[in-house]
Amino acid sequence: MVREVAGGWKSNASAGLPSLPEAHRSLKIPKNAKWFRKFLAFAGPGYMVAVGYMDPGNWATDIAGGSKFSYTLLSVILLSNLMAVLLQSLAGKLGIVTGKDLAQACRDHFSKPVVIGLWILCETAIAACDLAEVIGTAIALNLLFGLPLIYGVTITAVDVLLILILQNKGFRVLEMLIIVLIATIGVCFGIDLFLTAPDAGSVFRGFVPSAEIVKNPEMLYIAIAILGATVMPHNLYLHSSIVQTRQIDQTPQGKRQAIKYMTWDSTIALTLALFINAAILIVSAAAFHSQGLTTVADISDAYHLLTPILGTTIGSIMFAVALLASGQNSTLTGTLAGQIVMEGFINIRLKPWLRRLITRLIAIVPAVIVTILYGDSGVQKLLILSQVILSLQLPFAVVPLVRFTSSKAKMGEFVNKLWLSILAWFITAVIIVLNMYLLIRTLF
Repeated sequence: MVREVAGGWKSNASAGLPSLPEAHRSLKIPKNAKWFRKFLAFAGPGYMVAVGYMDPGNWATDIAGGSKFSYTLLSVILLSNLMAVLLQSLAGKLGIVTGKDLAQACRDHFSKPVVIGLWILCETAIAACDLAEVIGTAIALNLLFGLPLIYGVTITAVDVLLILILQNKGFRVLEMLIIVLIATIGVCFGIDLFLTAPDAGSVFRGFVPSAEIVKNPEMLYIAIAILGATVMPHNLYLHSSIVQTRQIDQTPQGKRQAIKYMTWDSTIALTLALFINAAILIVSAAAFHSQGLTTVADISDAYHLLTPILGTTIGSIMFAVALLASGQNSTLTGTLAGQIVMEGFINIRLKPWLRRLITRLIAIVPAVIVTILYGDSGVQKLLILSQVILSLQLPFAVVPLVRFTSSKAKMGEFVNKLWLSILAWFITAVIIVLNMYLLIRTLF
């Protein structure tokens, strides 16, 4: 029997190296400053997490949903985002209170075979996400510069050098770059929304849930893909680690303050991600569905169709620039998530460049094969499949997170309140039921 230390864990938070040791508690928090300055000091991790909620995988599902079903699936994006806000707040709280990220917490709590299984599943999710980033970046390069997809896919291996340079500049520089790229995506889609001029009444009605989503199997399939693309499993591991980059007082009061600002940060950032995700679907619905083009699911098709429909090339250019920014943003955070997961679950510490290269090669190989064999259409199907894989992996990250944060022994006075635990378990149940339906429908 393993003896537990204080706090309900088998090992102290300080046992061994933390994940991302080069950035751990590297950013100071002003002690006697006003609340706004403190909030700015905590701001950053939420935007890094929000990147995963607007990556290229979201584009394929949002475009398909908008062109085929108009604004109906906006309610799915909204509900998925609300789920994400709650789950990310729990992930951040776990990291702040325990000093462990979610992967380390799993390694501490579960048996070795379970930990290995969870690690393999999480690595699969990261590879699927990286696959979406590779394909999205390659498509953007093709649309902007005419570069063949096969070359674009290969070029994405080079971004490992960019990540290494940025990591050496400090964690705050990485956060600032990500915020700039998110702002770029937001501006691009703001312009596209203005150009497509969607009907405001129809948009607002789209945010109201419809029973048709559950009754229509094809609509439900895309809805679950949107869920998988929005509530990213590896982002829960990422958030629980990067909140520890701040030097907070390790007292109940200090942790309580950190949780408050962390929650503000992630909620604001994810609200911005909601705007961008919704904007992709709204642009697709306003530009394509309204014209009777209900089968537009490819990012490339969407790009080429925007110019003749809008009567200007600006919409298409903004679309492609946002896609490129999205792919690069997701690459940066995917690197960190991969490092956190490997170090947390199995305590293997590779050089960052080697870790990134392995992850990227796992994504590049299937992308190259599919591009050669099936061309652009095959790549687009692979993009949507990657989001379904993410959705299937989601329960294996959410269940441990909710279990740990609902445990009085592990969280002490910061344990989830009863209403919060009930809500979190309800969301978990919804995710599991939807994924079981998706799996059964896919197999049979």
